[in-house]
Amino acid sequence: MIFDLDGLLLDSESVWDEARRDYVAEHGGRWRDEATRAMMGMSSVEWSRYVRDELEVDRDASLISAEVAARVGRLYRERLPLMPGATEAVERIGARWPLGLASSSNREVIDLVLELSEFGPRFEVTVSSEEVEHGKPAPDVYLETARRMSVEPSGCAAIEDYHNGIQSAKGAGMRVIAIPNPRFAPSPEALEVADRVIASLDELTPGLVGA
Repeated sequence: MIFDLDGLLLDSESVWDEARRDYVAEHGGRWRDEATRAMMGMSSVEWSRYVRDELEVDRDASLISAEVAARVGRLYRERLPLMPGATEAVERIGARWPLGLASSSNREVIDLVLELSEFGPRFEVTVSSEEVEHGKPAPDVYLETARRMSVEPSGCAAIEDYHNGIQSAKGAGMRVIAIPNPRFAPSPEALEVADRVIASLDELTPGLVGA
């Protein structure tokens, strides 16, 4: 069983968006209306290049990534924005199956969330998309998570909230349960390829996953 992180277990898309917007403004860049959705699902390597090349921030991409991630980390230490029912859902599913995490967040941000949250110890394997060649919607991060868990992708279920993640998990050959993020809703086309669509983490039960 593999979970996404941002937008699913954490109400974090607005945190990342605020951190990037402020960073771009402070470093002489130019924000674009489409930038928020464009960067959702990108790996840290990909979105930091986007900030440099498309949003015109004249800094090294690796520095952009590190500095924005540090801002997000400071905000998480002040308040970790857990989604309602996140801890309970992880505990419920983790009591039945081994858990993996396939996230677009930077490695240091993932590790911080696992440290600060009650559900951190439940995850046996965590993979950041910066550790694979391509971020979501490419299947790389899900394939790598399954490989580290020593399971076939076809034997995994993935839980996702946004269309890039749904497409990533489906492209890896996994069964996909979608929980649409109310603030950044996935496209209807992505929801059509999901195997199940539910309204909230409260509906995520072992019976549903195993059905």
